[in-house]
Amino acid sequence: MSSPHTATVDKYLEAIHYIGAEGEVVRPSRLAYWLSVSAPTVSDALARLKRDGWIEIGADRSVTLTDSGERTATELVRRHRVLERWLTDVLGFDWATADVEADRISSAISDAVVDQIDLSMGSPSTCPHGNVIPGRDVPYGALTALADLELGIAATVRRISEVAEHEAPALLSMLAEHAIKEGSEVMVVASELGSHDVALVVAGEPLALSVEAARLIWVETA
Repeated sequence: MSSPHTATVDKYLEAIHYIGAEGEVVRPSRLAYWLSVSAPTVSDALARLKRDGWIEIGADRSVTLTDSGERTATELVRRHRVLERWLTDVLGFDWATADVEADRISSAISDAVVDQIDLSMGSPSTCPHGNVIPGRDVPYGALTALADLELGIAATVRRISEVAEHEAPALLSMLAEHAIKEGSEVMVVASELGSHDVALVVAGEPLALSVEAARLIWVETA
């Protein structure tokens, strides 16, 4: 039986969920970077999380959620994504601001209010960045990282990586500035390996992105 969760526990469970959902192995060093805390702080926190039944730590130091840890993390992620959708679609906040504000208000709003907000929007499938709200069906097929899209192939933006949401708010702002969002039509027209840029056409307008940024954008081809 897991102990009652605190704000610190929530922060770690959510981070472990997000990193794992991006296909990464969750390790203490990655958590330290994600949470902007020291390695000893992470080590102490993980020891308590393991003691209290929230996580398991492998022989290779990999971190995974227990069943109770996953249930709690999933609910935290659901709340955050519903609130992000409300902040952008209803209140008109931009992506980056909505992410920050959702963090601030999530713990202060009851489950009943979150559920009513969700229902009032028609129970959307994804957050504004295209990441699926837990418990909803995935509204798209197989995705390809924009950096790996073949030249001249038209594609639709479906998802912005959680890594971009958390670690690259400037990228979110830049994408919004150039009207790249869920549903945007894009095409790679050149890959300049020397400059590490990917040249795109977005809704008829040219745009250059770094390969690193293009790896955080996931698209669906026809």
